[in-house]
Amino acid sequence: MMTYDELNAQNDKITELSNVLRLLLTDRLLCDSSITAELFCRFVDQVRNHLEITDKKLYTQLLTSGDNHVTTVANRFMGGSKEIKRIFADFVKKWCNMKKQQLLVTDYDEFARITEDMFDMVLDRIQDEVEHLYPLLREVREDNKYAA
Repeated sequence: MMTYDELNAQNDKITELSNVLRLLLTDRLLCDSSITAELFCRFVDQVRNHLEITDKKLYTQLLTSGDNHVTTVANRFMGGSKEIKRIFADFVKKWCNMKKQQLLVTDYDEFARITEDMFDMVLDRIQDEVEHLYPLLREVREDNKYAA
């Protein structure tokens, strides 16, 4: 079983990591730090893990609710999840070596711009989950403790 507290804790950790990384990545020299790279790889893994959990455990309940509005919201979140996964895959391919936990910053200005956009996208997603997905799931499940 997955509780809302567990989902919120995941979101809090992702938000915390993105806030710390935003600051670290404003300094070009820190982009080459092994600590920054390790934190960034942790961020990527945690976002991927969170998306995987929501994909596998939350949407089925919404899709089978029989309510058109609920189904539409679930489809929107699933589409967003797919897009975030695609963006992460492209980003990692270009800028990261996850096995070695390294950032491969060849063009700092491009890296900074793309990374900032990625953080914004993830934080927007978290806000959408908290404001729209979780309340809808509580309503459909009629359960304020367990999301799945």
